[in-house]
Amino acid sequence: MKPVAERILFADAGTTFTKVSFLERDGGTWHLRERAWAPTTVDSPYSDVMVGLRRAIAKLEAYTGIKLLSKKHLISGIGEYQGAGEFLATSSAGGGLQVLVAGLTEQITAESGHRAALGAGAVVTDVVCLNQATSDFRTLERIRNVPCDMVLLTGGVDGGNISDVLTLAEFLALAAPKPRFGAEKTPLIYAGNIDARDYLESIVGDSMELICIDNIRPTMETEHLHPVRSVIQEIFLRHVMSGAPGLRTLSLWAQDKVQPTPVAVGKALTQFAQQKGGNIIAVDVGGATTDIFSIIDGGLYRSVSANVGMSYSMGNLLEQINPDMVNQWLPRIQDDALVRNWHLNKMIRPSTLPQTMQELILEQSFAKEALRLSLDHHRSIVTGLKGIKISRQIGDVFTQHGSGQTLVNLMKTQAIVGMGGVITNAPRLSQAVSIILDGIQPEGITDIYIDDGSFLPCAALIAPGNNAGTAPPPGIKPLTLAATCIAPVGPEVRAGTVIATVTCGNNSYSVIPGEISLVPLVNLHDTHGGSHSVDVSVVPNKRFDLGAGKGHPVTARVGASKMGLILDGRGRPLALPRDQRLRVSKLLQWYKALGAYPENALPIGGNH
Repeated sequence: MKPVAERILFADAGTTFTKVSFLERDGGTWHLRERAWAPTTVDSPYSDVMVGLRRAIAKLEAYTGIKLLSKKHLISGIGEYQGAGEFLATSSAGGGLQVLVAGLTEQITAESGHRAALGAGAVVTDVVCLNQATSDFRTLERIRNVPCDMVLLTGGVDGGNISDVLTLAEFLALAAPKPRFGAEKTPLIYAGNIDARDYLESIVGDSMELICIDNIRPTMETEHLHPVRSVIQEIFLRHVMSGAPGLRTLSLWAQDKVQPTPVAVGKALTQFAQQKGGNIIAVDVGGATTDIFSIIDGGLYRSVSANVGMSYSMGNLLEQINPDMVNQWLPRIQDDALVRNWHLNKMIRPSTLPQTMQELILEQSFAKEALRLSLDHHRSIVTGLKGIKISRQIGDVFTQHGSGQTLVNLMKTQAIVGMGGVITNAPRLSQAVSIILDGIQPEGITDIYIDDGSFLPCAALIAPGNNAGTAPPPGIKPLTLAATCIAPVGPEVRAGTVIATVTCGNNSYSVIPGEISLVPLVNLHDTHGGSHSVDVSVVPNKRFDLGAGKGHPVTARVGASKMGLILDGRGRPLALPRDQRLRVSKLLQWYKALGAYPENALPIGGNH
């Protein structure tokens, strides 16, 4: 087995920023020595992702005193003051991997294709069904101009009718969507009825590059996603990495082992969920998209809110989020002009970082609403299929259950992981936690983790065997346990009512409706004599639930966290007072309880 390098240089080329991390191994333990970032340069005027990468590496050289580049090339080998033993990379630059999905019906084959594409780390830019496959000029022109790197066509069970899927293939051949990066032909992956393959070549002709694989839905009762995922990732490396500006050079640096960032994140989260032994949700608020991952009963699910991001998608975000929804999180009297002006400035300069406390709170308020919107989308994507029993393979990305209801249950979620610049780069850890608390609104007892080193994708790549079933090397701990939230769920009750009693060692604390409080770690007494975890028992009011049923007590072993226990009695769904002054007063109480912002900086503005 090839020995693990003594130094690793890791790069993640994102939509807005390119991040680099420098790892060293001291004895048997790896540690993160330094990290740096620079704006991604995939767009004009640079049109080369390597420009931003080299700038970020130059910062690392300055921080560490170790020379990594020579004449724009990586230095091979390791010396005392130069070189990294191995270079690893992930990428979502240029919008990541984009797929147009086509299927006979939206609820069956197109839905299966959608899940497979998402699981392969792609952004689904559009979904086309048979009833949309008309040859009128407007429809053809719309499909022709859908941004995509490949087309995934599904439809029909093996041995069934082939005329419908051939009709859809004819429509796609007429439209012939244009590849984004100037390739001669757009790949068309066919994962439908195998009996239609003999006719497809003559129908598709030279309009697209036809690739036939196993049927994604060979029978109504079975769904095979792994073959589709594999070929999508292969095409990503062959087409996207060679066509996007500078990504071919990045691939050569990484010896053609660049992975889509969502795939690497999914692997790391799968390993994390195995270690936790429960369900988790992870949120990644990016510049162009917001990705949400969930691992439910061992199955990995992913959704992408393609127009919900904190930089390049700002133009679309305010179309989906009313200014009042952002205003509600600002500790000042509502001012739509303030929100719109900040939003317009962000559209003009998408990579701009907050320069004032007001701008910081505005950005974090937008992030809360982006999370809320994306979680609603995730719930609609992560569902079972009515009346269909799914045969699951080990390699399948998604697991389906025989129900049309959403599978996302916050009460049964043991942990939430926060990723993305607006969360991981928050000046205070409590701000990152506040974004998750208000945007996701966890229920029951939930650990909140932050990927504060933006290190999760790297952890997947350096794991022995480079797969999700093995633990990362000793010393690699990409996630910080920020806090544990205790949030009883129940009806609205009178102010001052105790809705739950939390006991830690010899101390007891009350959860009060409409209030949030923090129990710092120093106040937790471990009955086992250690400081790494504590037994916590919670007895809810008879009308409130913490996961075991209304009124039933819950006991949990809580790990050591940076902030401690957060007792959240604000209700679910969280509702703020309609009276403006009461709302501002309540927000100030909550932010002060968490220590989210300096007290002398609140409230913001001058009309409170």
